[in-house]
Amino acid sequence: MKMEDLIIISVDDHVSEPRDMFDKHLPAELKSKAPQLKNIEGKDFWVYGDIILPNVGLNAVVGRPKEEYGMEPQSYADIRPANYDIHARIDDMNVNGILSSLCFPTLCTMDGSIFSYAPDRTINLRMIQAYNDWQIDEWAGAYPGRIIPLAVIPLWDANLAAQEVERVSSKGCHAITFPDNPARKGFASVHDEFWEPLWKACNDNKVVINCHIGTGSEPPHPSDKSPMNAWITAMPISVANAAADWLHLQSLSRYPDLKVALSEGSIGWIPYLLERAEFTNAQHIWTNVDWHGKTPTQVFREHFLCCFIEDKFGLKNYKDVGEDIILYECDYPHSDCLWPEAPERLWDSVKDLPEPVINKVTHENVMREYSFDPIARLGRENCTVGALRAKATHVDTSVKSTPGLKPSEGNKVVTSGDIMKMMASMMPQK
Repeated sequence: MKMEDLIIISVDDHVSEPRDMFDKHLPAELKSKAPQLKNIEGKDFWVYGDIILPNVGLNAVVGRPKEEYGMEPQSYADIRPANYDIHARIDDMNVNGILSSLCFPTLCTMDGSIFSYAPDRTINLRMIQAYNDWQIDEWAGAYPGRIIPLAVIPLWDANLAAQEVERVSSKGCHAITFPDNPARKGFASVHDEFWEPLWKACNDNKVVINCHIGTGSEPPHPSDKSPMNAWITAMPISVANAAADWLHLQSLSRYPDLKVALSEGSIGWIPYLLERAEFTNAQHIWTNVDWHGKTPTQVFREHFLCCFIEDKFGLKNYKDVGEDIILYECDYPHSDCLWPEAPERLWDSVKDLPEPVINKVTHENVMREYSFDPIARLGRENCTVGALRAKATHVDTSVKSTPGLKPSEGNKVVTSGDIMKMMASMMPQK
């Protein structure tokens, strides 16, 4: 196998939703209540009722010089159109050798929870349905086989959430986004029987629950004076707390097809988590945890999906992670994204693995778990890195500087406190 022969599917990318995304999916009387993209003093914000959210910054730095990463750009005019335009996104996927992509929301946060915080829950539910219809019918529907649709759900009512899972799965969507620790966000713990209807619906419809880092068990910055790199370094591993919690979810024993993806959590730490879980199970029998005749490792490999951007150690030790649960992610257009060199960087990490394992971690595991088969639709010969890049010779991949804040100016070390101040300064004054 050569790099050009790789077939790459990413289960963690992001979309900066277009201004008109609700136009086709809401009746006229509700359009004024939908989130609105507004420009305030040159900065773009999504406004939903009294909730105001900045949309870009580190969310959309692809194509910029690395030394300019930070809270800029803050306007759609300063980011690549592929952030919000599906046609441009396909071009950027092609030049990056990415066959298919699952895209987390931005306007309603990565877990969709904004639609559960606003006070009018009747309106919230309609916005959730409209958002999902846009994801399925427009964002994914424009290029069948290229986008894995991802739905958001109402977090205040598990029965409504289950109904929405049923609805979107009937439209071909087999993925939802969900907080990695809903209790931290004011919702029921994953261990509460409250969620039972949702678990059953996801199990019965083979819908993957995608828990992105930072959506519940958020990585705390150690102090305002800590270098930003200390925070960024620990971000993927922060999902380990949530993973340990989900691993002990008793509902897993009742729902054999319930799957949880640890999005952007990487994989190198997983063998130790499983070793620790096995030790804890044997040593701390006084806690009376029932594993229903299985070991923690068996439960993990039956119910969890683990995602990596670049993790040579984890891939080298794929047997200890579990070769059937490893999935690739690109993270376009966030600051960890390796665009437009994802194939080169991925190949350097997988080239020494057995070819069947390479195929599993680059696309086969995704296709199986997400009930998504672009190869059958598009033809294998059209799905490889080489074939996709041949369609993208017109795409400009040059690095372009954008006017704005440059937090890495001079030799000053950027701290967590600097970023907190930048984020606060982004918000408009009421």
